[in-house]
Amino acid sequence: MSDTVVVMDKGQIQQVGTPENIYNEPQNAFVADFIGESNILDGTMPADYIVEFFGRKFKCLDSGFEKNEPVDVVIRPEDVDIVPVSEGRLTGTITNVTFKGVHYDIIVDFKGFKWLIQTTDFYPVGDTIGIQIVPDGIHIMHKSVYSGKFGDYSSYSEEYDEINDPDFAEDEEAPAEEPKDEEN
Repeated sequence: MSDTVVVMDKGQIQQVGTPENIYNEPQNAFVADFIGESNILDGTMPADYIVEFFGRKFKCLDSGFEKNEPVDVVIRPEDVDIVPVSEGRLTGTITNVTFKGVHYDIIVDFKGFKWLIQTTDFYPVGDTIGIQIVPDGIHIMHKSVYSGKFGDYSSYSEEYDEINDPDFAEDEEAPAEEPKDEEN
C-alpha cells in the first residue's frame, strides 16, 4: 500500500490521505465501508466529545459539530469490547460465530441491528453479552449523500449486499394499470 491513498466513487474523490488516516477517520459512510468492515449507525452530537446512539451517550474524541447535529457513527469491529452484561453499555444476543484463524467474527443482535465484533475469545451463539466502546473507538462523520440510504448497517447487515451493489435500485411500486374499456 502507498503512503497516500485516494478513495473514489464513480469518478468522484471522496477522501485523500494516509492509509491510517482514512481507516481511522473516514469522511463519509462510503469511505468507512470501502476501506474496511464497519458498524455504521445514526447518532447525534449533543455536545463536543459526546455522541448519542441507541438512546445512550458515549464519550468520543470528536468536536466541532453543531449541538444535536445528526451524524454517522463508525465503530470498527475490533474496537468493540465484550464484557459481562452487568458492565455493558449495550447488551445483545450472539447470532453467529465464525472462526477466522486469529480471531472470531461474532454477529450480535442489538435491537435488530446486527453488529460485527472481532475478538480472540470464543462466545457461543445464543449468549447475551454486554459491550463497551472506548472513546477512540468511536469515529464521527458529518452526514453525507451516503448517509441513511438503507438506515443503520454493518458489514453483516442484510442490507450490506444492497449497499455495495452499484446496480441496486430500491423497488418502486408499479403504477396500477387503468381499466380498459371493453366493447360489447
